[in-house]
Amino acid sequence: MDNGFVHFLYDYFLELGMSEYAAHLLNSATLLVVAILLALAMDYIIWKILRYIAINIARRSRTNFDNFLVTNRVPRGVAHLPPLVFMLEMVKWIFVDYPTIGYWALKFFQVLAVILILRIVKRVLASIKDYLKTLPRFRDKPIDSYIQVFMIFAWVTGLLMIIALLTGSTLWKFFASFGAASAIILLIFKDTILGLVASIQVSANDMVRIGDWITFEKFGADGYVIEINLATVKVQNFDMTITTIPTYSLIADSFQNWRGMRESGGRRIKRAIILQQRSVRFLKPEEVESLKKIQLISAYITQRTEKIDQHNADHKADKTLAINGRNLTNLGLFRKYAETYLEHHSAINKKMTLMCRQMAPTSQGIPIEIYAFSTDKRWENYEYIMADIFDHLIAATPYFGLKIFELPTALETSFANEKG
Repeated sequence: MDNGFVHFLYDYFLELGMSEYAAHLLNSATLLVVAILLALAMDYIIWKILRYIAINIARRSRTNFDNFLVTNRVPRGVAHLPPLVFMLEMVKWIFVDYPTIGYWALKFFQVLAVILILRIVKRVLASIKDYLKTLPRFRDKPIDSYIQVFMIFAWVTGLLMIIALLTGSTLWKFFASFGAASAIILLIFKDTILGLVASIQVSANDMVRIGDWITFEKFGADGYVIEINLATVKVQNFDMTITTIPTYSLIADSFQNWRGMRESGGRRIKRAIILQQRSVRFLKPEEVESLKKIQLISAYITQRTEKIDQHNADHKADKTLAINGRNLTNLGLFRKYAETYLEHHSAINKKMTLMCRQMAPTSQGIPIEIYAFSTDKRWENYEYIMADIFDHLIAATPYFGLKIFELPTALETSFANEKG
């Protein structure tokens, strides 16, 4: 483009009797308006062409990636590039009579080009993120964290390029002078750097996945992980509230991940019934005969009684006192009954640990703990199964002459005092 064409309107305005200053100004303003209108028309036409091509490719291709490119408006961003390049070329001719304004106009469009490229990069990365989340092997990975890392580097690079353009320095010289401020940068981006390191460690060690049930008492979190990004992990609690946890806390503090339970064959039941110690005693023969009516342990009592009688006869035990020789206790039979009951329960996994164990006596009594695994791991069903088991066992204790410990109520205390 030569100066004669650029000053075509300028010469025309002079012929109309305008001053040189007014002719120069009106010439530049007219060229600017024409250039902007041409750029807008070019932008619209290119966008329509790219949109048509992109939609047709997306419909015919087998992969979903191009669908996400269209959804995230990548073709729209790319359509802005040719008009912007056109304006970069035109601005030096539009303001040929105003070098200072032309210089800053050129800088403006250069900065605009950097911002536009960053927006395109952001949309492409968003498309990659959406596409990877549709793949089964990436569905539970912290894709958001990695995309955020790339965007941070992209924005930092873009910001440095903008500063370098405005100051007239090269990017490499700017980087060299910027190194002195690295300590300040590390301080400013401390949480981001910690989050980046934590995200890498969490992913590499497979500590947490999206969809995992975690319990983090420090932050009051108890629910499913719904999002893992660079700075935070979001947990949707069972009361439908959202708890936000710093990502680096997952490697700095202790938390509980229930994934192992969900992938195993059952969910653990670990609960105890506390029995009064004074209710534990040896069983009399007539009591043993009465307990044989309990079908689950009838055969066991018969077999065990025969062995005990044989042992006492061989050792000539004086059974005038129950403590002599070997005897059955009501607590021992209750433990056997509870264990047999669990073995016959349809909701208990028989291939995993199953026992009814006696814990160390406490000031409240003797804890009898049930340790087993339910086959159904869903929370509602698990609670129902556990309640059903303990409903039965609590109701069964009186048949064995056992009493469950309870703190005395005010009425019972008052009655005991009056009786005393």
